[in-house]
Formats: sequence, C-alpha cells, structure tokens
Amino acid sequence: MKFNQVTIKDIARELNISPSTVSRALKDHPDISVDTKKAVNALADKLNYQPNIVALNLRQKKTNTIGVIIPEVVHFFFSTVISGIEDVAYQAGYNVILAQSNESYSREVAHVKALFNSRVDGMLLSLSRETTNFDHVESIISKGVPIVFYDRMYNSPTSSKVIVDDYAGAKEAVNHLIAQGCKNIAHLVGAPNLIISIERLRGYKDALKENNLPVRDEYIIACDSGTFEEGKKITEKVLASKLKIDGIFSNNDPMAMGAMLAIKEKGLKIPDDIAIIGFSNWFIGELMEPSLSTIDQPGFEMGQEAARLLIRQIELKVKDQYEPVEEIKVLRTRLIIRNSSLRKQAKKK
Repeated sequence: MKFNQVTIKDIARELNISPSTVSRALKDHPDISVDTKKAVNALADKLNYQPNIVALNLRQKKTNTIGVIIPEVVHFFFSTVISGIEDVAYQAGYNVILAQSNESYSREVAHVKALFNSRVDGMLLSLSRETTNFDHVESIISKGVPIVFYDRMYNSPTSSKVIVDDYAGAKEAVNHLIAQGCKNIAHLVGAPNLIISIERLRGYKDALKENNLPVRDEYIIACDSGTFEEGKKITEKVLASKLKIDGIFSNNDPMAMGAMLAIKEKGLKIPDDIAIIGFSNWFIGELMEPSLSTIDQPGFEMGQEAARLLIRQIELKVKDQYEPVEEIKVLRTRLIIRNSSLRKQAKKK
C-alpha cells in the first residue's frame, strides 16, 4: 500500500483556494480572513497535514541538525561526551544524528559522507584509531561545512578543537607514581597515530627526565587497540620477561584494568609490588579491587564546549560571516588517587 504525504496543494485543491493562501493561513498571516484560517486549519488537522521540515529548513539555510561521529559508543568517556553534546544541542533547538566509527577508518569515511548528504549543518568528530588520512574531512571543510574535533583530532588549520591537556595529565600521573616510590615505570601506549597517545607519551617521558629517572625504550610498550584484552596480554608478556617493573602508567583505563588482572593472576600485589594508574576515569574503575587510580577527563564539559563552538559557527554561516579557522579549547584534567597506586608506606605517612 502506498501512502502519500498531504501537501499544501492538496488542501488548496480541496478548498478551491491558492496554495499561497493556504501557506499564509497556516502561518496565521493577518491578510487572511478568520474564516479561511479556520477552514484551512480544520482540513489540515483532518488530513493530518505535516509541514515539510526539510524543505523549510533548506529555505532557511540550515536544517537544525548536527552530526556526531564517535569512535565507540560503549566507551564510558565518549558516552559522557555525547550527553554534553545533546544537553547543549537540545537547548539550542538542534537535533543530533549519532554515528559510530567503531575505530574503523572506512566506517568513519562513510559516515562523514552520509552526514554531508543528509545536509547536517555541521559535524562533531573524534577520529578512529585507524585514521591517518584526512582527505575525507578536508573535502567536507572545503565545501563550507563547519567541523569541530573533540578529544581526537589532527593538526588542521581550518577546523576547531576541544581537547584535554593530555600532556599535563600524563605527567601528573607519572609524577604521582614516582612520589609513591616507583622507579621502574612502564607505559602502555595507545594508537601511535593519535595525538592524544603522542602527548601522553611525551608527558610520561618528561616526568621521568625531570625526576632524574632514565627513559628506557623497553618500558614503552605499544598497545594499539587500547582494549582490556590487549592490556592483559601485554602485561602478561612483561611479567614473563626480564623487565622488573614497579609501576604502570596506562594510556587508558581499560588497558589498566587488563594489566591489573594479569598482575593478580601472577600472584603479585597491587600496589605493593606494582602500582598502576590509568587515564579517562571509567566509572567501573572505582569498583575494581583495588580501586583504580586515574586521570579524569571532563567528558560532559567537552561535549558541551564542542557543541557550543559548532553551533556558534553554524549561526555565523547562516549570516554569511563564517570562515573556517582554527580555534582550540583546552580543558584541564584531574588526578584521582585510589588504592591501585597508593602504597602502604605512603598510607602510613
């Protein structure tokens, strides 16, 4: 069965008046008589007439819709970012279309194209772990569509970013481990192409150098997938090797949790034998035994700031005042000390 949407022309034909009269009557135009307005609105209700929002928005130069591409919906940090985005978008009268790259470059490319074809007013994007080519993003920017990166980005001079100070957060995490007496600290590194991984590694190295501890390549261990399973597997290999570690700084909380399980299964104690700290502040970290120390990222605030920045650019575009330039908002991280890094001798002090 075929269903056709009722249009203004259908109402006009039924009442034997012009489509323009129907349109003005629906908008309560003062030039249209009260009787005509009543007749038009009554028939519109009877026929369940719905205005063509897409056509209306296109005439107004925007669709009041923003697209959001997220690496993983199940990632606790990103879920808080989404909440922040929707909080601001809803209040500003914008709808949100959410797409998940699932850490896949090809999916990310497909989603960017799909959102563009859906005529979203702008996009919020956090890059996948696989993304090293940015032609798909540059193509959209060149078409005048505002794009704001959040958390994961690349150094584009024509797009804005909302990020956390990954370098400072990592440095604070490693300084904390050193203050707890750790001298042989391993770093589980994230995807090497992501700037967040590069900055966290830089913070790790500088903290060691400033405390007169050596930076040893064998203690810098790649965990490209960033998963719980890889964190566990890599830590098992480290514990079976000749490396004598007494601390671990993990690029994210899931890898840190995997490392904790490997350490426990080896019969070692956390933090007495090996202290550990993660990054992201997953809520489940507080439920671990021992509870996981971490660096908190303000995900909700990041989502809010990114949405505000994008909507401001969209509004400027409607006024023909938008120019694609780089604007960077850097948010502060916060050290959260729990039992996984707080050693007994430190507790006694």
